[in-house]
Amino acid sequence: MNLLLLQPEDVGCNPTSHNITLTDHRAAHIRNVLRAKLGDTLKVGMLNGLTGSASITAINNDSVSIEFELHSPPPAKLALTLLLALPRPKMARRIIRSATELGASEIILLNSYRVDKSYWQSPLVSEETLHKAMLEGLEQAGDTVLPTLRRAERFKPFVEDELPSLLENKIGLLAHPYSEQSPPQKVQQDCVLAIGPEGGFIPYECEKLIDAGLQSFSLGSRILKTETAVSTLIGRLFL
Repeated sequence: MNLLLLQPEDVGCNPTSHNITLTDHRAAHIRNVLRAKLGDTLKVGMLNGLTGSASITAINNDSVSIEFELHSPPPAKLALTLLLALPRPKMARRIIRSATELGASEIILLNSYRVDKSYWQSPLVSEETLHKAMLEGLEQAGDTVLPTLRRAERFKPFVEDELPSLLENKIGLLAHPYSEQSPPQKVQQDCVLAIGPEGGFIPYECEKLIDAGLQSFSLGSRILKTETAVSTLIGRLFL
């Protein structure tokens, strides 16, 4: 945890208060992981708000009290919409957390032929689970602003009806292991980046995505797991 992430409910009905007491996992992390002491200073941020610093005013086995000030904007988001075929549930949490750490502005989970139908019902990809993963990503990156997360469980209607308008004034890129095109240079404009499931999108899906306005490219002859591909592609194209 590189940033203690506060939430509006922490200050309750008095949003101008700068003194709060934490009793949840954050307090345990401050005591047991950071091993902070009375008077120590922590970096803090309000969810979807400013960042700043906090001083520990009281600490015991059950709670941690802090006094905080917020004064600085969080790190800028990437101008990136990540269009991601729903990963295997066991991997989804890590991938969403990583995309959040790296600064994606929006994440759209997309259905695909190679996405098993049961994945969508897994508790490992529930709204609550993925929300927690994004919060962890913010804490790691020192950010406060959640990316937008939504689901497109019907491939064809999304690609035909929504994707073209989503691509207006943006560059659209399709990472596909069997494309013959080389990857572009650093992306300097708003971008929609599509990454498929393990094994990539099937040919029909690639055709539909390209027809909608995406340009396909490959990183080369090595076939990467989705988890590796997401971090590699964002780092190479945007950072």
